[in-house]
Amino acid sequence: MEKVYIYDTTLRDGSQAEGVNFSLEDKLRIAQKLDEFGVDYIEGGWPGSNPKDTLFFEKIKKIKLRHAKVVAFGATRRPGKKVNEDPQVENLIRSGAPVVTIFGKSWDFHVTEALKTSLEENLQMVYETVSYLKNYFQEVIFDAEHFFDGYKNNPEYAMQVLKAALDGGADWVILCDTNGGCLPHEVYEITKKVLESFPSAKVGIHAHNDSDCAVANSVMAVLAGARQVHGTINGIGERTGNANLCSIIPNLQLKLGFRVVGEENLKKLTELARFVSELANMPLPKNMPYVGDSAFTHKAGVHASAVLKRSETYEHIDPSLVGNRRKITVSDMAGRSNLKHKLEEFGIKVDENSPELLKLVEKIKELEKEGYHFEAAEASLELLCKRHFGLVKNYFDFDAYRVLIAKRHTDDKPVSEATVRLIVEGVKEHTAALGNGPVSALDRALRKALEEFYPNLREVHLIDYKVRIVNESEGTSAKVRVLIESTDGRRKWGTVGVSENIIEASWIALTDSLVYKLLKDEEEGLT
Repeated sequence: MEKVYIYDTTLRDGSQAEGVNFSLEDKLRIAQKLDEFGVDYIEGGWPGSNPKDTLFFEKIKKIKLRHAKVVAFGATRRPGKKVNEDPQVENLIRSGAPVVTIFGKSWDFHVTEALKTSLEENLQMVYETVSYLKNYFQEVIFDAEHFFDGYKNNPEYAMQVLKAALDGGADWVILCDTNGGCLPHEVYEITKKVLESFPSAKVGIHAHNDSDCAVANSVMAVLAGARQVHGTINGIGERTGNANLCSIIPNLQLKLGFRVVGEENLKKLTELARFVSELANMPLPKNMPYVGDSAFTHKAGVHASAVLKRSETYEHIDPSLVGNRRKITVSDMAGRSNLKHKLEEFGIKVDENSPELLKLVEKIKELEKEGYHFEAAEASLELLCKRHFGLVKNYFDFDAYRVLIAKRHTDDKPVSEATVRLIVEGVKEHTAALGNGPVSALDRALRKALEEFYPNLREVHLIDYKVRIVNESEGTSAKVRVLIESTDGRRKWGTVGVSENIIEASWIALTDSLVYKLLKDEEEGLT
């Protein structure tokens, strides 16, 4: 099988989507997930453009990735400037990334109107920047910005831009549909012409989705000979988004027979999609192909009856190939095998026909109906499973909590105070604490009650806190899902809580976070 290389730009292009704001910790966690999934390149951002992207490249060096190459993104040198005197080019080198991607103009209209320079100067900018960066990076990738529009307007000049990059030593030239307006037949024909003109070049595709053709355009480019595909998880990105890797990868691997990621890795696709959705704080559309909740859902009637006899009657693939599951709305029969596999990861062996496994499946389904999602909160899932089988000891008994928020006309900010009553090892603990918000106060009071008995909880720090409305139509009575990320300096984990009351949802996630730490330390013999 021929290999197609996947280049993920979720952390750069994806973060430009309206409403998406990844924290540094989000970006590092997503990078690790992408690496585990098997993407070939992870574009981390534009070093020097903002402090977060610069810090990302510093932090990612300390994380050992197993497969993916980290990529720094930037531009060609500026017009009229020497390449070795351009600060943004030097920032790319300082990033320490093994691979760099630079974009340059390939549409003559952009050169004269946006850059306000000559066509010849633009060719020199491309050649000199690529050539210079080849001295510092394992690979240099050139993004030919607006290539398809440029080719349609002035094919000779667009090709000259590619030649300048290749003459400079570019390892890949990427054809970009930056405005997202091209149609699949155009992408196929133009990509073919590029490969006929440069038969030894390694060519890729970078498509945006403004005409809802980004996935189709990417697939057509591969059929024309492109072997690197750029995109984002769930297709997030500026305007209407980027090419959706969650559709492109299975299309290439399952439908066209290309080697993209490992077969076992492909089964993690739905998990990856939901993970990124949670951290982006952007709901995953139910009807998203392959990974959406409704992608393999069948209502009662002809469809449901047929699919239960032969799944291929109304399913284009086996949902388990991408880690999703079939759902029959009146009698959901899926989930046991996936859960059994997860239990084995948690060290729990159970027969697939065990009544306890069936009860756990039903319990998880009920929680999902309430609004729980465990993809980015695996610590809560592990606790749920282990509690079901009696494998989590009772570290403390809950009695009560109370949270007060007060603001007087003389106060600049509200004051939050929480009190917590617990029974720990037979001892009644009644503590109070102030915080910069109600959840902060609750967290401090809870810790104050527990740290005397479990000093290792002092290692735990909350690194992120997200709130999402589960059922938007209910207005102020809607349920909320709280996702908390924690670390003890050695590992990171996510916990989740759901309730109509944001404080209660936070309490559930907070207590799970601390109990998970106690459980894992106990399992590892650290307590």
